[in-house]
Amino acid sequence: KIEDLLGREQVDVKSPEVTRFIKDKICLVTGGGGSIGSELVRQLALCSPAKILIIDSYENGAYDIQQEIKNKHPEVSLHVEIFSVADYDRLDKFFLENKPDIVFHAAAHKHVPLMETNPEQAVKNNVVGTFNTAKAAAKYKTKRFVLISTDKAVNPTNVMGATKKICELIMSYMTSLKTDTSFVAVRFGNVLGSNGSVIPLFKKQIEMGGPVTVTHPDIIRYFMTIPEAVALVMRTSVLAKGGEIFVLDMGEQVKILTLVENLIKLSGFEPYTEIPVQFIGLRPGEKLYEELLIKEDGLEKTAESKIFVTKQVPIDKEKFEKDIDTLVSLANKNDAHAVIEKIKEIVPTFHHNA
Repeated sequence: KIEDLLGREQVDVKSPEVTRFIKDKICLVTGGGGSIGSELVRQLALCSPAKILIIDSYENGAYDIQQEIKNKHPEVSLHVEIFSVADYDRLDKFFLENKPDIVFHAAAHKHVPLMETNPEQAVKNNVVGTFNTAKAAAKYKTKRFVLISTDKAVNPTNVMGATKKICELIMSYMTSLKTDTSFVAVRFGNVLGSNGSVIPLFKKQIEMGGPVTVTHPDIIRYFMTIPEAVALVMRTSVLAKGGEIFVLDMGEQVKILTLVENLIKLSGFEPYTEIPVQFIGLRPGEKLYEELLIKEDGLEKTAESKIFVTKQVPIDKEKFEKDIDTLVSLANKNDAHAVIEKIKEIVPTFHHNA
């Protein structure tokens, strides 16, 4: 089982407070067909919500979770629509018709190497999609807006992480507008077994007899299971007051090489002799280690031992609006180089490793 690779006990964060908070609320999950989004839908379905809404631009994932919830939770009112959050007019109509109380914003492009070669798409989906959804939430008086962020937003070395940092800044900007909505971000690391994560790839390579490809012998990552990450995300929706970035304590970092060796052994083979391991070098934008900033200055504990909180930095509203307008216009012109230069301007901690 994937959990066996964690090297620690799974965190059980089921919370009666979350159940009470979600009960009778209309909950929207954007990207509801993805790995994180679909698990959010599963856990929300256990909390007696008034309704679960799903928006996704990928119909297959949305269809799968729709069928699963219909079968397992026929009592849950579920409404699924297929469109992109980058389409503001469609989003506005959706919010007008459905008036969600809580938004979990999981819709995003997340594959690091793909976004390196398509930076304008990362802006259109991650930045524009987040801004659109946040504006609609404020307009229709959604109570809570929870952005799913990533450790890759901290001192980003790749386009995906840098666009997610801008999404966190959007939360800060929306908070400064003093609306009826609490805007927060939740940052966590790699999720075991999520779509496109390393585990399914390693499993395929083992099934084919190897080699298992590892980018670097010393590369390390934080890992959580999908249910752990999502349970903590839901917990933050209760803790949220507005403007915070919540950081999930993901335990100790795991050496990818150790993870591979364990996975080969769990598959019934001997690493190196029966299944070779090959080192292929770091990919564009990839770090040897990720920074969750559990040790960050100003990071405070919350009532939940696995969740820390930090305040967003104040934001110059007018400058930020202009910067985003320029960035979006460059993305619409599909000028990849200019997009990256503008992202560097908006996120001074972005040191591009391409």
